[in-house]
Amino acid sequence: MQTRFGILQTAVVLSVAAIGICHASFGFAQSESASVSESPISESLTDAEVIAEINRLIEQSWTDNEVEPSAMADDFEWARRAYLDTVGHIPPGDEIEQFVASEGRAKRAQLIEKLLDDPAYVRFWTTNWTNLAIGLGNPDGVSRLGMRRFFREVFGKNRPWDEAVYELISGSGHYELNGEVNFLLAQDIREDEGVRATANATRLFLGIQVQCTQCHNHPFNDWKQDQFWQFNSFFRQTRSEEFERYDETSGQMVTDYVELKDATDDPRAAGPVFFEKRSGLMQVAFPTYFGVEVDPSEGTNRRSELARLMISEQADPLVAKAFVNRTWGHFFGYGFTRPVDDMGPHNPPSHPVLLDYLTEQFVEADYDVKRLIRWITNSRAYHLTSQFNENNTYDNPAAGETPLFSHMYVKRMGAEQLYDSLIIATEAHKSGRTSWDAAEQQRQRWLQQFVVAFGNDEGTEATTFDGTIPQALMLMNGELIREAVSAEPGSFLHTVMTDSKNHPEAIGRIYLASLGRPASGSERNTAMKLIRGSETPLAGYQDLFWALLNSNEFIFIR
Repeated sequence: MQTRFGILQTAVVLSVAAIGICHASFGFAQSESASVSESPISESLTDAEVIAEINRLIEQSWTDNEVEPSAMADDFEWARRAYLDTVGHIPPGDEIEQFVASEGRAKRAQLIEKLLDDPAYVRFWTTNWTNLAIGLGNPDGVSRLGMRRFFREVFGKNRPWDEAVYELISGSGHYELNGEVNFLLAQDIREDEGVRATANATRLFLGIQVQCTQCHNHPFNDWKQDQFWQFNSFFRQTRSEEFERYDETSGQMVTDYVELKDATDDPRAAGPVFFEKRSGLMQVAFPTYFGVEVDPSEGTNRRSELARLMISEQADPLVAKAFVNRTWGHFFGYGFTRPVDDMGPHNPPSHPVLLDYLTEQFVEADYDVKRLIRWITNSRAYHLTSQFNENNTYDNPAAGETPLFSHMYVKRMGAEQLYDSLIIATEAHKSGRTSWDAAEQQRQRWLQQFVVAFGNDEGTEATTFDGTIPQALMLMNGELIREAVSAEPGSFLHTVMTDSKNHPEAIGRIYLASLGRPASGSERNTAMKLIRGSETPLAGYQDLFWALLNSNEFIFIR
C-alpha cells in the first residue's frame, strides 16, 4: 500500500480533475415546477403557484442586480445535494444510477417526494432540531432520548410547526414521557431564573437576539432592557424537580427522572420581576409580549399565555418567519439574514418581499413543514449549479456580499452528514455487520469528538468539524475510515471486487458510491495507474477508495 501522503496527493489530483467534468443528463427545466402537485394548499394557491412566485421574485432580484444565474446543475450534482440536504446523507450508488437513467420532466420533483417520505428524513430533521434545542452534549437533568422522541413525532407526523413551538414553550411533566420539556430543562432554568431560556426561546423560535438587553438597551436594534425582563417574567414560574432512586449496582442514589412544573400556586412566583438598570436603579417589569400585557397574578400560567401569544394571528408572525428563514438557510447555506436568528430593523433581509411571501404562504398552509421544503427544493434557484459564470462571480456571500442565490453556494457537510454518508458509501447499512444500538452508540461516540461547549451567556455548543488539519488527519486515520476500506466479506469493496467484470467497472462503482458520479476518462486512467502500481489490486482499490472518501469533493455539498 502506498504511503498515506502519496495517496493524499492522488486525492488532490482526483478532486482537481473532477472540476472539469460535465455530465450529460440535465433533466430539469424551469417549467418543471408545474409538475408539482396542483392541489391547493388551502383555499388559495397550489404548490406550483407558490413555486412560480418564488421563481418570479428571485428572477426579479437577478434582473435588479444585473446578475446572470448559473446553468442548471446536472442530475448527479443536484441529486447528491438533494439527498444531503433532505435526508442527511449521500445517495446510494444504485439509487443515483436509477435516478439519472430515469426520464421525465417531473423526475426531480418525484425524487423530492420520495426523500420526504424516507425514514431518514425524520431522523435527519430530528437530529438537527434536537441539537438546536438542547445542544450537542448530554446536559445533566435532560433526556436527549425524550427530546428526540418529541421531534421524531413532529417530523414523522409532519405536525404543524406552530403546534410544536406551543408545546416546547408551554410543556410540563416527565422528561421522557413529555419530551418537549427538555428544551427548557436544558436552559438551566433552576439556576438563572430563566435568563438563558429567555435568550434561547426568542432566538430559536422568533429569530431575534435579545441576550444583550439583559444588562442594557440593545445598541443596534429596537430591543430595550425592560423588554428582556418583560419576556423573562413569563418563565419565572417554571421549576424543575429531580427524583432519585437507589442504584443497587453502585450503592448510590442516582437520578431516576426529572419533571418540569409551573408554580402557579406559589405566591412567591406571582407578581412582577425586578431588575437593575445600568444607573443602579431598580426597575419593575410585568409579563408583556410585544405590548400585550398578561395578568401577573397567582393562578395565571404565564408560559401557556406566552406560547399562545407567540403563535396567535398577528401582522408579523415571527414564529413562521423565523422557521422559513432558518429552513431557507439550511438548503442554500445562507438565509435571508445573517445570522438566521438575528432578524429585525438593524439587520434587513436580502429578499424582504420573498421572505414575507414565503412566511405568508407557510402560515396559510397551516405551518406545513414538508410543503415549505417542497417549495424551496423545487424552486429554480435550488436547481442551479454551484459553478460561477462570468456574470455572477460577485454573488459570493462567503466574501461578505449579499446573497443573490444566482448559483448554489458550496456547503461543508455537518459531522452527522459526514458520518452517515460514510456508512452509505461503504454500504455498512446493508451488511448488517452490527446491531442498530451498537451502530448508534458508535455514531454518538464519533460525533462527540467534535462537540465543544462555549463559556458564553447562552452556554451554546457546536461541532468543531470544520476541516482543520488535526481533524483531517483524524478522519484519514480513524477507525471509521479503516472499517470503510475494509475488504472483509460483506463489505462494499469485497462486493465490488467480487462482482465487477473488469477494473474500469470497479473504478466506476467506487466513484459512484463515494462521489455520486462516474469517473471521468482522466480520473479512470489515474486510478488504473494507481491500482497497477500497487502491491496487489486490493491494496490499490483500498487506496483509491480511501483517497476519494478524504477528498474535498466528498466532504463538500455543492
